[in-house]
Amino acid sequence: MDQILAFAADHYLMSILWVVLLIAIIVSYAQAATSKVKALSPQEATLQVNRNDGVFVDTRSVEEFRKGHIHGAVNLPAERIRKNETAALEKYKSAPIVVVCATGMTAKSVSQELTKVGYENVALLQGGISAWQGASFPLVKK
Repeated sequence: MDQILAFAADHYLMSILWVVLLIAIIVSYAQAATSKVKALSPQEATLQVNRNDGVFVDTRSVEEFRKGHIHGAVNLPAERIRKNETAALEKYKSAPIVVVCATGMTAKSVSQELTKVGYENVALLQGGISAWQGASFPLVKK
């Protein structure tokens, strides 16, 4: 224990950084555990949508969507969802909705927005389209 305290005293900036990172990791895990929005792998997302008549909601731009998207996905850019322009999803109010973006980063905030406005069963595709392609799942190209 004395060695740890001596190290912390000698390298206080590194010790502070370590404590901050530890707290950030704990907060991140706590938020993930208590969130209503769950992250699904490509396999889990496919099962969820196919078994329960759900839909993939692709939040990428129209250009990115045209380059390749999941079959049957609805293109609804993140900006429109943030402005609460979700009329295209009204029939999926209680059905599973899996939010997809390029890498999985934007999908989390968009999923939380959909949950706030009353969509009951919202999840996100962990890793986004990149993970979908990494799992060798097909994309529709227009």
